[in-house]
Amino acid sequence: ILGESIERVYGCKLCIGPCTTRGEGFYYDAHYKDLTLNDTHFGLIDKQAKKAVAEKQPFERIEVSRAEALEVFAENEFKVEIINELPEDKTITVYRCGPLVDLCRGPHIPNTSFVKAFACLKASASYWRGKADRESLQRVYGISFPDSKRLKEYQHMIEEAKKRDHRLLGQSQKLFFFHPLSPGSCFFLPNGAIIYNKLMDFLRKEYRERGYQEVLSPNIYNMQLWETSGHAANYKDNMFVFEIEKQEFGLKPMNCPGHCLMFGHEVRSYRELPLRMADFGVLHRNELSGALTGLTRVRRFQQDDAHIFCTESQIKDEVRACLEFIDYVYKIFGFEYELELSTRPEKYLGDIETWNKAEQQLTEALNEFGKPWKINEADGAFYGPKIDIGVFDALKRKFQCATLQLDFQLPLRFKLTYSAEDEAKLERPVMIHRAILGSVERMFAILLEHYNGKWPLWLSPRQAIVCCVSANSLTYAKEVHAQIRAAGFHVDIDMTDRTIQKKVREAQLAQFNYILVVGAKEAESGKGLSEGK
Repeated sequence: ILGESIERVYGCKLCIGPCTTRGEGFYYDAHYKDLTLNDTHFGLIDKQAKKAVAEKQPFERIEVSRAEALEVFAENEFKVEIINELPEDKTITVYRCGPLVDLCRGPHIPNTSFVKAFACLKASASYWRGKADRESLQRVYGISFPDSKRLKEYQHMIEEAKKRDHRLLGQSQKLFFFHPLSPGSCFFLPNGAIIYNKLMDFLRKEYRERGYQEVLSPNIYNMQLWETSGHAANYKDNMFVFEIEKQEFGLKPMNCPGHCLMFGHEVRSYRELPLRMADFGVLHRNELSGALTGLTRVRRFQQDDAHIFCTESQIKDEVRACLEFIDYVYKIFGFEYELELSTRPEKYLGDIETWNKAEQQLTEALNEFGKPWKINEADGAFYGPKIDIGVFDALKRKFQCATLQLDFQLPLRFKLTYSAEDEAKLERPVMIHRAILGSVERMFAILLEHYNGKWPLWLSPRQAIVCCVSANSLTYAKEVHAQIRAAGFHVDIDMTDRTIQKKVREAQLAQFNYILVVGAKEAESGKGLSEGK
């Protein structure tokens, strides 16, 4: 409906129009001749969409040959490029919707009248295939619902989300910034660094209690490592690769292959398992420039990454312990969450018997954990089934952060073994990939919007500020500031000559958790007035 509307109203060349990765609505990229879209154009698009809905246009699926597809889209070089890249044995389908014929896998609702509420959300610039050296496109985002009430609720949420945009809050609170000389890599200012480090310190404390061992691993590896792990074949385009002394090296996009080297560095015994390795190492992924979005999509980031090497019999207990860890952390953040078991995909490595056994253990762990969960059929990783955890923030938006993935393939590829109780026998460990925050940068952004910039005391970089009523109480204000600072809190002091009303107001706007006002009486009595939020 969106594609039909923008094509009919503006005569553009349609490119691709998928749903968004978070499942909230959809977008359509298109090439426009001499037009830059903005909010003022949405009225005409919405009007045309409503017309399409009123016409009850049926969605008609048609299979076509490659030659027929190329003929239909001969005047659209973007569609031609897509068609030419499809495998020779691929069935090509198009859908007819009113006057629109478009490439699509489908399926669809029976006809357009099922869409009771439709709205354009925003427009932005993009590039064909997300590459800055390709054609400039424009992207229109849309949303639809089966009733207008839900659309209004969503639009209200969007307006609230704009106010909470982490990029705006980060700027106003002087937490971080980005610079074009290092795209996709964040500069965390002092207050931002305090929050970032508090998140990691919080997990480090929990690691100590839960039997994890923190390790440090290299950032740069010879590409032989990534060939062994399989990432060179499947992930190289997303890596930063360079040459050193005529050999190819790459910045690590994940920690798991390095942890396999650490496990295999010495002879292991069943007595050491489970072995839980945690790593906050810096990771780099070569994200397309058009996809970079504040802290939620970056090129340089850190994860609260951990890999658990265990026996097959230990899988259930380890997974359940990870779920309890996730539950503990998310309750502190104030998140609600949902659980999904993603099972064997169409293309997978290993044998079905191993997969079935792994899925059974994950099922038992989920059942014993006691929270509701559902199955996400055929959406597991190619190397093993996984549990996906979707969190909901204060605006009920869903984010994918934590993950639990079983991996039987990396231990096999790296020939990892441990000696069993029968020491003459070697067994292969199972590897559990586990993250709770996910990317620390992304979690930083989610929490900033979740709290609307009002950080809880334990995470806040502005825990307290001392404001003196006049210069007569400045000496005592400095003493109070020094005492609180010595106790380990992040405290500031306002020593300006402004009125106390202005000092308090500015401190409130800056989101200090506690405002401590001291005057002559407080200086004399050794006490202060606390205006906590």
